[in-house]
Amino acid sequence: MPQHLSPQHLRRPPLSTPVDDPLGRERAHLSESRSALRAMREDAESLDISDVTANWVNAQILERQIGERIKALADLSDTPLFFGRLDYLHAPGVDLAEGAEGERFYIGRRHVHDQGGDPMVIDWRAPVSQPFYRASKKDPMDIALRRRFGYTRGDITAYEDEHLSDPAEAATTSKLLQQEIERPRVGPMRDIVATIQPEQDEIVRSGLGGTVCVQGGPGTGKTAVGLHRVAYLLYAHRERLARTGTLVIGPNRSFLHYIEQVLPALGELAVKQATVDDLVAGKVEVRGTDEAAAAVIKGDARMAEVLRRAVYSHVTLPTEPVVVVRGSRRWRVPAYELEDIVRELLDRDIRYGAARDALPQRIAHAVLVQMERSGEAPDDRVQDAVARNSAVKAAVKEIWPPVDPARLVLRLLTDADFLAVHADGVLDEDEQKTILAAKPARSVKSAKWSSADAVLIDEATDVVERTHSLGHVVLDEAQDLSPMQYRAVGRRCTTGSATVLGDLAQGTTPWATRSWDEALAHLGKADGVIEELTAGFRVPTDVITYASRLLPHIAPGLTPVASVRENPGFFDLRAIGGTGEVVAACEELLRNEGSTGLIVADARVAALAEALTAAGIGYLAPGEETTEETRLTLVPASLAKGLEYDYVVLDEPQAVVDGEPDERTGLRRLYVALTRAVSGLIVTHAAPLPRELAG
Repeated sequence: MPQHLSPQHLRRPPLSTPVDDPLGRERAHLSESRSALRAMREDAESLDISDVTANWVNAQILERQIGERIKALADLSDTPLFFGRLDYLHAPGVDLAEGAEGERFYIGRRHVHDQGGDPMVIDWRAPVSQPFYRASKKDPMDIALRRRFGYTRGDITAYEDEHLSDPAEAATTSKLLQQEIERPRVGPMRDIVATIQPEQDEIVRSGLGGTVCVQGGPGTGKTAVGLHRVAYLLYAHRERLARTGTLVIGPNRSFLHYIEQVLPALGELAVKQATVDDLVAGKVEVRGTDEAAAAVIKGDARMAEVLRRAVYSHVTLPTEPVVVVRGSRRWRVPAYELEDIVRELLDRDIRYGAARDALPQRIAHAVLVQMERSGEAPDDRVQDAVARNSAVKAAVKEIWPPVDPARLVLRLLTDADFLAVHADGVLDEDEQKTILAAKPARSVKSAKWSSADAVLIDEATDVVERTHSLGHVVLDEAQDLSPMQYRAVGRRCTTGSATVLGDLAQGTTPWATRSWDEALAHLGKADGVIEELTAGFRVPTDVITYASRLLPHIAPGLTPVASVRENPGFFDLRAIGGTGEVVAACEELLRNEGSTGLIVADARVAALAEALTAAGIGYLAPGEETTEETRLTLVPASLAKGLEYDYVVLDEPQAVVDGEPDERTGLRRLYVALTRAVSGLIVTHAAPLPRELAG
């Protein structure tokens, strides 16, 4: 590509920089921009709030907001402050007929302005930045020049130009873009803001009101797209989401630690992260596990109906009147009128607890009607007093008693008769027997609750009282959730929206999602839009081609990922004699720049750990941040999902398959393990390979 600037004006070029030194001019702009960012941070640090706060509460809030602002203005030395430039033919937003002179914008991770308020870097989420991701030779979007920058440790070392409105220049593949995609990484997951593709940008910038489900194979960037969507929504709808909240849900703590630096790098610090287990925690302590068959039934959406029936079974239609004594008068509400009140509350389909709270007021209102008919003029205070009357309270306790969700679930799982009544027509006898505890616990505290049990308690709790809803939830690795887990997440965004991310081919639980339509229905977002990413930016061609041999066996009909990388990557299949050769493969890959992952069946972790230690090779556990000194991570296959490494050694594929309860799940686990490499993969095996990989 030609390496020259268009003749349009550049923002305040330093006089000391030669006009014919475009790289020097860009470096000078970077230096000025960093100085401006430091000035913005110093301005925030010097703010004096002593004269603007009315009380200490306001002062605390304002101090926290200023502190967050200061953190957001941090200059990450190894992270480019801007990564691109747009030269518009005309000023954005101006009628083209007016012939307004074009403008130049530097596109980066956050907005930076100088002392006069003029922008030096434009936030990548701003509308004016959109052409950086979507403009093309076919649709230049009024862009004369798009420039991409190459960086080395935060310094500009190269640039690349596309003259999008010049018919004489042919469309080409960006070399810098390819280099950035393939660049080795050390440490946590990095953002993709400099490499977002048009199809990814459409998902990132889709509106807050709708739910989006992204099906994406390995290396398509679905996780990063989801995180950047959060950052975009916080930019476009900051006030609303500041009130309602946002949440990123991942499969495990290792995964959350791996991604946690992406949003701060984009200036977003207020997004909470959790696992599904975290969401439903608090009512009981999870100390037990379920057999796969029991977990599947407990995770089935039919359990929601069993729980609803069990909760409302506590309501008893009244057979006796309520008599309220006030002074010398006695007011009698007959049983038939009480029954009408109870049936009306049941027909309204409101939460059990809300209806229970409403019942005493309804009874009190019936008493007030009688008072008014007798010539009295009671007010709201009288109604409240009647609602608190001992006779009314006793009647409510009898008719609509309180329900403890944990006790209720414990009874369902230990009392065969109670379960049979409420599961009648929902679960068959064999299914009921499967979920009944072999050794019934005496109390909620002594029970060995499983993760699936905690989800049931969360469901029952929501029947009793409404779960707080957030403004937006991102659910990653969603394919592994059970229908009941989807319902638990859906309760957290009933009045908000969601971004659902996953890959049906990577479902590694017995209850793994069969289709995204089903998943969205369980989530309560049946109208969600399903998008598919099939362009692979992370996994090399030779690696993804080999892994895709498994697709017909694990996800028939799913579109294979097509790698867009020009570099086919490194792939080698090695028959070995023992762990020493696995260690040797790790040593070989560690000679390259970047991170290396050794992925092994869970049962072989101890043996490989011992072999690495004996060879004097330091290693980390999943989620621990790699450093220049320690770049090898020993990864149990069960924790590999969502992680990525520059180079991977995958040990004994058949052992990975055998480590799962069934062959299909094992092959899916193997597919995950095969697709964690960014630059190269060595597969080592002493045992025969799974037949599905043959050919």
